[in-house]
Amino acid sequence: MTEPPETLAPGRATFTLKNRNPDVLTCIANLSNDEVFTPPEFANRMLDTLAEGWASVNDGADIWADSKVTFLDPCTKSGVFLREITKRLIKGLEGEIPHLQARVDHILTKQVFGIGITRLTSLLARRSLYCSKHATGAHSVAKSFGDNDDGNIWFARTEHLRDGDRCKVCGAGMEFLGRGPDAENHAYAFIHSDNINKRLVALFGDKMHFDVIIGNPPYQISADEAGQNVMPIYNLFVEQAKRLEPRFLTMVTPSRWMAGGKHLDDFRSTMLNDERLAALVDFPNAAEMFPSVGINGGISYFLWDSSHQGECAVTTIRGGSEYGPHERKLNEFDVFIRDVRSVGILRKVRAFDEPTLSEIVSPRDPFGPALSSNFKDYHASKQDGDLRLHFNVGTKRETAWVSPKYVTKSDHLVHTWKLLIPKAGSGREREKSGVDLVLGPPMVAAPGSVCTLTYVVAGPFDSKDEADSAHSFLRTRFARFLVSLRKISQDAPRGVYAFVPQQSWDRSWTDADLYQKYGIADDEIAFIESMIRPMDAVIA
Repeated sequence: MTEPPETLAPGRATFTLKNRNPDVLTCIANLSNDEVFTPPEFANRMLDTLAEGWASVNDGADIWADSKVTFLDPCTKSGVFLREITKRLIKGLEGEIPHLQARVDHILTKQVFGIGITRLTSLLARRSLYCSKHATGAHSVAKSFGDNDDGNIWFARTEHLRDGDRCKVCGAGMEFLGRGPDAENHAYAFIHSDNINKRLVALFGDKMHFDVIIGNPPYQISADEAGQNVMPIYNLFVEQAKRLEPRFLTMVTPSRWMAGGKHLDDFRSTMLNDERLAALVDFPNAAEMFPSVGINGGISYFLWDSSHQGECAVTTIRGGSEYGPHERKLNEFDVFIRDVRSVGILRKVRAFDEPTLSEIVSPRDPFGPALSSNFKDYHASKQDGDLRLHFNVGTKRETAWVSPKYVTKSDHLVHTWKLLIPKAGSGREREKSGVDLVLGPPMVAAPGSVCTLTYVVAGPFDSKDEADSAHSFLRTRFARFLVSLRKISQDAPRGVYAFVPQQSWDRSWTDADLYQKYGIADDEIAFIESMIRPMDAVIA
């Protein structure tokens, strides 16, 4: 915590600003690779958005000049939110409480509160806020906590609520359920409490109500020991925070909820239909604000205002350029279209009311679960009744022969022409450069062929000419742009094709044809082509 030089009390820390020294919380954020620590710059951007929202519903009042406003970070890690809030309050309350020590004591004991996600982060947060890991320590800047060594930053080990081999609250697997009392089990107190209101009253007082809840919650937890099946948990923090009925709620989350997906469909629907969302700021490339942490699909934060009803002010920040805020109805589509420039294009396409490609794309295991991505029971020479098998070894496409006994699904696709589309499409390339292929190159597969679940299958087609036509269409920038509106990670299952219209499969399609058909304007074409790489030079 920093402040222009002024001594608090004998033996206490002094608030000083030394521009030559790096902010230790910036250093911590850049080093983090487990829980995602929030850079101070990002935290302050969120606080600016909060202050604007507060002023808009309080006749221009300054939230930082209000000595009665209370703040809770229910998932504090480095303590950056509490520290930056306190710095702003110290300045804003100078007129009301002139004496610095009295001002600091009031803020730290009456206005800012936190719940550590681990014992270590609770110590770190106290160090950031009180300048001491002990609120009553010799170097603490607060002196009004009596014998309460935790101050207003609380942590206590909480246990998972076991249901078989998983936690019924967060979905954590056996890896976490059986950990001993001295091991971190990631059973976060804020979401593993049957009655969070009652618990907070016991901690912070029976008249406690938080005006503002702010934080960057943990994002996910492993549901099995292999770490392959992960459960999102940031949604649980958002939902629990709403139950406390704050005036404002602002949190950082991965942006993957915007397209739903595994365990997030209900949360996505709730968010898109909640008219109390007043602002949404989206970074499609998370590395722009979180440079040391890989977060596929980008990062965003929202401002939820309990008194707001109506459209949401959406801002997209991409490549250092800021687009918005634009007032938008979040639930216009079943998923959130992140960039407002895409909305007009999609409206033009949907006005044709054509069937979509998702209607002819297979599920994730097109020919059955036995033909997994690591399937090995194939052979180089054809035997009686064998089918041609398409699969990948690493990133290289291969073919071999396989017995039809492994095919348990999609018989109607086996002996027809079809299109094989890589299920794990491109994604990270766009996050780094802003331009992406979106999908791996599709390929035409002849009758008598199948594939592993490395691919999804589009079809059937009545002839090779029809399959070639679909192949040309899916290689266009236009088609892949429409896929990108629903594809927020590398995974490209059937659902990402729900905005892609089927065409008449009697010609070779080009972008020029499609731009003309759907009336795409020159500026819209430029936008599409700034986002999507051509596939002309990419061999199928």
